[in-house]
Amino acid sequence: MYSDAFCKVYNEFGWNYFPEAFAGQLLLWMEEAGLQLHSCLDLACGTGVLCRCLADAGFSTRGMDFSGGMIHIAREQNPHIPFDVADMITYRPDETFDLVTCTGDALNHILDIENLGIIFQNVSSYLKPGGWFVFDLLNEKEISTEEPFDLDFSDTVKARFQMIREEGGVCLQTTVYENGIQTVREEIHERVHDVDAVCSLLEKAGLQVVSVSHSLLVSAPREAATWFIKARKI
Repeated sequence: MYSDAFCKVYNEFGWNYFPEAFAGQLLLWMEEAGLQLHSCLDLACGTGVLCRCLADAGFSTRGMDFSGGMIHIAREQNPHIPFDVADMITYRPDETFDLVTCTGDALNHILDIENLGIIFQNVSSYLKPGGWFVFDLLNEKEISTEEPFDLDFSDTVKARFQMIREEGGVCLQTTVYENGIQTVREEIHERVHDVDAVCSLLEKAGLQVVSVSHSLLVSAPREAATWFIKARKI
């Protein structure tokens, strides 16, 4: 779980670009596919950026995350959107949705693939018939150790990131410095799951795998080390 200090830095300085970009691609995909979807649940929603983007587009949205610090920020910034602090493995909302999303490698945080199967069964239970589950996953191309890189968030706040390969996955190290003094250090472990095994678990949960691709859009293929998976409730 992210520390409160890290959640604050995350919110104030930085990482909204991915959910914002994902939202744009997601909405364009729905338009191209002629889908009329109206309600969305974002699993592992972080500070609620994707929920906000979809709400601005007219969706009824809900978010959940394991981190109380992330949800605190999400609620402060989006008081009109319901958010829950919960674990994906046991989470069962009291409503159903046209669309469920899970982005930012969140499912790679689930280290036991059997628990992915439980999550998929849960998703199937709160998806409406014909509803969509859209998520991303790391793949083997992303499990190399990389050189650390630094970001300057302000004159006084700096951060250093590094991805380090470990058996079966990666360790993501984040260190934040204020006035040259280390204030936050996070280590997040992620497992790289076999995509064929993941698709098999989706099918067992009653979710038909529609596509596994490096892009959300057929019209805009790109090389990426992330899988985007679209599945539909049968």
